[in-house]
This record gives sequence, structure tokens and C-alpha cells, in this order.
Amino acid sequence: MNIVLRLFLWLVLLSLLFVPLERWFGAAHAPRSRREQLQNLAYYVISSLVPIVLLSAPAALLAVAARHVVPDALVLAVQSLPLSVRLLLAFVVGETGFYWGHRLSHELPWLWRFHALHHSTEHMHFLANTRTHPVDMVLTRLFGLVPLYLLGLASPNVAGSGAPALLLVLGTLWGFFIHANLRWRLGPLEWLVVTPAFHHWHHSRNDHINRNYASTLPFLDRLFGTHYLPRHWPAEYGTDTPQAPTLSGQLLDPLLPAKKTAAS
Repeated sequence: MNIVLRLFLWLVLLSLLFVPLERWFGAAHAPRSRREQLQNLAYYVISSLVPIVLLSAPAALLAVAARHVVPDALVLAVQSLPLSVRLLLAFVVGETGFYWGHRLSHELPWLWRFHALHHSTEHMHFLANTRTHPVDMVLTRLFGLVPLYLLGLASPNVAGSGAPALLLVLGTLWGFFIHANLRWRLGPLEWLVVTPAFHHWHHSRNDHINRNYASTLPFLDRLFGTHYLPRHWPAEYGTDTPQAPTLSGQLLDPLLPAKKTAAS
């Protein structure tokens, strides 16, 4: 099936699911501008296509490097594990790598230049998941992929080595859910998996910012001291980092030298 057609069908399915849910269970807010809606659709396409192209070469290099760097004994040890254990390990290792890639995108200014776009939305909705700069998406994905290859969990010689692709797909689908405008609290499940409430606090504009970096496993934020999940919801979303109003500006500005501000 043509990839554009697949993207269109996925968008239809996602819209049929989340648009009514957000209307019934979401917080009321002013309607988004037509420009923002069109940009969100553009980012849906860009984030679905461009990272695949940009990740192809690094992933191939990682696979080649892994053959020379990863000891055969480690590959054999991983291969001897049950498939279910290998997939679970790949899930935890990949998520841990993503956690640190995501956290560094907040803590390192040159990475934040790319990541700030994702935090520019002032009203949470499911398509905020793909409102992401391609460079940001590629870098954070690499943080999740590299340890999989280094630990032999993504070796071509190991059954279940399709884990990287599987994790990327599942992570993307779950991302639509946790970005959605759904005022749901899921009780004990919030200890096990990332939920909309958990991730909405990550997008808080001023209150307890730089928290909740995990995309699926909240125990990582508990482990590394960045967990925050009160009973109430954030009062405001977004970022104070200025963003260009146009799509081209949002994509190009982070690639240009930082503008110097006059001394106050």
C-alpha cells in the first residue's frame, strides 16, 4: 500500500478515535487557529516520513558497528534467553535510553533548540504527539536504539531483533494517547504506565517543569528523581521559548546560529 495512503488511513482512524473522546472527556479551551491546525497536519506527515529516512543510515551503521564491537559471547548469551525475556529487556533498555535522550533535550541548550517546538502547543491534543522537529525526533530515537545494539538486543543474528522497529511503532501509537486532551485518571495503572495525566505535567508551562520524561515506564522518573503526578492538572501548557509563526521558520530556526540578545 502506498505510504501516503497508509498515513491518510492512520490519520482517519486516529481522528475517529480521539476527536470524539477529546470532545467528551477533554478540558474546554479556545479553538486552535487554522494555521496551527494545518501545521499539526504537516508535522504529522513530516514526523511520519522524515525520521524514517534520517534514521536509516545511522541504524545501518549501528548494525555494522555492533557486529564488530559487541562480543560474540554477549550475543550468544542474549540469544539463549527466551524471546519474551529478550523483548522485555529490549523494551526496558530502549525506554531507558529514550528517557535520557529526552531529558538531555531539556537540559542541553543546543538540544532544547530543537525540542522546544514540541512544547509550543498551548492546548494538549493527540496530534501534539507529532508536532516535533525531525532532528529532535531522530536524536531521541537514537538514544533508545544505541543501547539495544550495544547490548546485543538488536543484532541481526538474534531472533526478535525487530524489537527496535516494534518499540518505535508502539511508542508512537502510545504517544497519541498520552498527548490527547483526556482528563482521565487511571488509578493504580498510573504506577505502571505513562498516562495522559503524567505526560500533561511534562508539558506544564511554568509549574514543575522538566519532569516526567519517560514515554511508557514512569518508574524511570521515580528512579531518577523526576517524577511528579499530583491529583490536579496543569493550569497552563506551552513554553516561553519563542517559536517562528511559520512552518519553515520552525524547521529552519534551530539549525541557524542562536541570535544574540542585547545586554540589559
